[in-house]
Amino acid sequence: MTVIILLLLPLLGALATLLFKGGAAKNVALVFALAEFAIALVFLSKFIPDATTQFGVDVAWINRYGIHFKAGIDGISMVMVLLTTLLVPIIILSTFKHEYKNPNAFYALVLFMQAGLLLVFTALDGFLFYVGWEIALIPIYFICTLWGGGERVRINLKFFIYTFAGSLFMLLGIIYLFLQSPDRSFSLASFYSLHLGAHQQSFVFWAFFLAFAIKMPIFPFHTWQPDTYTEAPTGGTMLLSGIMLKMGIYGAIRWLIPISPLGFAQWGPVAIVLAVIGIVYASIIAFKQKDGKRLIAYSSIAHVGLIAAAIFAWDVQGVQGAMIQMLNHGINVVGLFFIMDIISRRLNTRDIDSLGGIAKVAPTFSIAFLIVVLGTVALPLTNGFIGEFLLLNGIYQYDIFLSAVAGLTIILGAVYMLRMYKKVMHGETNALTALFTDISGSEKIVLGVICALIIVIGVYPQCILHLSEASVSNLIDQVNHKKLISVK
Repeated sequence: MTVIILLLLPLLGALATLLFKGGAAKNVALVFALAEFAIALVFLSKFIPDATTQFGVDVAWINRYGIHFKAGIDGISMVMVLLTTLLVPIIILSTFKHEYKNPNAFYALVLFMQAGLLLVFTALDGFLFYVGWEIALIPIYFICTLWGGGERVRINLKFFIYTFAGSLFMLLGIIYLFLQSPDRSFSLASFYSLHLGAHQQSFVFWAFFLAFAIKMPIFPFHTWQPDTYTEAPTGGTMLLSGIMLKMGIYGAIRWLIPISPLGFAQWGPVAIVLAVIGIVYASIIAFKQKDGKRLIAYSSIAHVGLIAAAIFAWDVQGVQGAMIQMLNHGINVVGLFFIMDIISRRLNTRDIDSLGGIAKVAPTFSIAFLIVVLGTVALPLTNGFIGEFLLLNGIYQYDIFLSAVAGLTIILGAVYMLRMYKKVMHGETNALTALFTDISGSEKIVLGVICALIIVIGVYPQCILHLSEASVSNLIDQVNHKKLISVK
């Protein structure tokens, strides 16, 4: 049993979805997405949580240039595979009450994007990693451009230029590493074994960092994100925020830091400061937002900034926090965007000041909304708590002052998220919100699953943490060993 099954099924699902019209397309897409999640659970049941790479495939692809179709799953990849295969069916189900033009094309693009994301998270060849990176970008661009809001073309062109430019820098870095490799290989293991000088590694660091920083995004590479999230269809926004931005975080852990430990030692402090600046900046901007979708977009920048800061602190607890918080953030942010989508569909507005009193007419919706908000603000016994605790602990081990500033994301996040909840759900109903109807059908299923995950992971986070612990510890030891040798 190899990872190739996970990579091929979404592609087959995309082709099958194209054959169906109307509502049948979404049902076919959901069946394939659920089948993909079931296969991921089979991989999980057979996975041994150590530092080895399992379920590998290694086939010569373009022999002349040393390019192999080489992929596999270790503890770090396993968490990302679970994130992707879990959220895609939830996202598809969340769109069931939307009527899209050409739904077969929409859902085919979602599955095609899933294949690209899984390729990124399992690739062990630099060229293959780049191919997956671009495969994931193309469908989300079309999803946002064809089914987005009124300003979608202009805004998504900016998004495409940003991300494609970052990809080109990464491609330069990958080619440079290939040329430095004695065996002319794109293999990740070959890249890890390179002995490059400090100046060479600085070049590699920035080549990869620009691509990953744009994708996350962290300050000041974030300017494409709020507009794109706002104008994209809700399903596209969920894919971007729930899964796609994790490509940058994963890339930093798997590729950036282990390949260029000396470049990281020199420029890592700059990266962590940028991440912390982004936390405070995005939190302050979130306070001023009247559009609920934009508020959640800026909240996402702040939370991802905290994850990025912990990664660049490069501590076992911080990186472990990043692993579980990538999953938690994906679950929570998908829940928040879905909640805002429900409000927007029913009331034709996302203006927070125009709402109020919804809890009185939709008690089930209000409970689900509250659970998602509490998970987002990291209340103990919700999924966000353990992740943010480990993240802040990792940053604290690096620098006390930076950890104090980074910790503002919890305080500020609690203020603007709870204030939004109060304005939307509490108070008296008005002529608009009095007509709000409670959730039903697929809405109940989606929010029920998300709320259950928030509570289960919050109560027992070890079910996720033990998957990546050995791989994270091994990777950190490798990087620290390389830095120690270079000092000697």
